[in-house]
Amino acid sequence: MNLSLDRRSLLGAAGLGVAGWALFPSAPADAGPFAVQKTPAQWRSQLGAARFNILREAGTEAPYSSPLNKEHRTGVFACAGCNQPLFSSATKFDSGTGWPSFYRALPGAVVTRGDRSLGMTRTEVLCHRCGGHLGHVFDDGPKPTGLRYCMNGLAMTFRPGAAA
Repeated sequence: MNLSLDRRSLLGAAGLGVAGWALFPSAPADAGPFAVQKTPAQWRSQLGAARFNILREAGTEAPYSSPLNKEHRTGVFACAGCNQPLFSSATKFDSGTGWPSFYRALPGAVVTRGDRSLGMTRTEVLCHRCGGHLGHVFDDGPKPTGLRYCMNGLAMTFRPGAAA
């Protein structure tokens, strides 16, 4: 039996692997053992269509569409699904990407997991309490962390007052 592979066979196998990887992304945001559990119907009723799409189906809002991009008051950004405090306004910065961005999450506020959707590898950010999809974190942010938490504005609410 000849086990040698020619270039065409090798490229075909690699192409199938990439296609399978893109077709089977990571599990939806409600797959974990989160403290806040609701049925999809309950989430949809509470959140409305646009927020449901982002928080529970890992959707993304259009860039530059969130009023939170222009939010510069002192306060806390919280999960729109469960009100968990997520980010202090003190860590918000203008990344130029069109989404609210932060260089640090509040302690214990978020969890991350690998995301292979859209044919690329990224790190998804979820609310620690309800598992809602918030956005992604990248390693191209400012000091002191070097992180850029690129969040969907519809996934959050803003509470003015003392920053956490």
